Amino acid sequence: MPQPNTRLSPYPFIYLASQSPRRQELLAQLGVRFDLLLPRPDEDAEALEAELPGEPAHLYVQRVCVAKAEAARARLSAGGHVAAPVLVADTTVSIDDAILGKPDDVEHAVEMLARLAGREHEVLTAVAVIDADGVLLHPALSRSTVRFAPAPLTALTRYATTGEPLGKAGAYGIQGRAAEFIERIDGSYSGIMGLPLFETAALLRQARVDF
Repeated sequence: MPQPNTRLSPYPFIYLASQSPRRQELLAQLGVRFDLLLPRPDEDAEALEAELPGEPAHLYVQRVCVAKAEAARARLSAGGHVAAPVLVADTTVSIDDAILGKPDDVEHAVEMLARLAGREHEVLTAVAVIDADGVLLHPALSRSTVRFAPAPLTALTRYATTGEPLGKAGAYGIQGRAAEFIERIDGSYSGIMGLPLFETAALLRQARVDF
C-alpha cells in the first residue's frame, strides 16, 4: 500500500515510462525534467497492448494506458527509486471502427497507409500520471481527426521503406515525412505526435510537478 507523502514543495522531475523519442521531445518542450523508467527485460510490454474483441478504440487506449501505468508503478516500487510522479501515455489510430496499431513490417505499413489515403481517421492518445504517493490520477484522453490526401501507392511505398512508419500507431509520424500526405487536422498536434501537452500539463500540475 503506498505510504502518504508529506512533501509540500513541487517535485523537480518525473519518471517517464515510455521509450518514445517524440514524448521525450514534447516533455522537454514543456520544460519538464524527467528520468526514464523503462520496462525490465522480464516484462512483456507488448502483451499490455493486446486488443479485446469488439473493444472501441477510446476504451482500448485508456485501458492500455492504465495497464502501463500500473506496470510502471510496480517497476518503480521494485526498483527502490526516489519518490516522484510517473507519466505514461499510449496512442492509437482508428478508422472504420478498427484499431490500427504498429505495423509488423513495411508491407503491413503500406496496407495501413493505403487504408488511410484520401480519408479521415481518428488519433487517440491517453495520458496517465501516478503521483508521488502512488495514486493514479484520472487519465486524460485526447481525440483528434486527421485527413490524408489521396496518394498513389508508389508514394506510400516510398515512405514506408524509409522505416519511419515502423513502431508508430497507424504507420506514420505526423512530425516526419508523412506530413506530405496530411491535408488537414482537427485537434491536438502534440496529441497526434503522442503526448497532448495541454492535458499533460494539467495532470502534472495536479501531481505537484515543478516546470
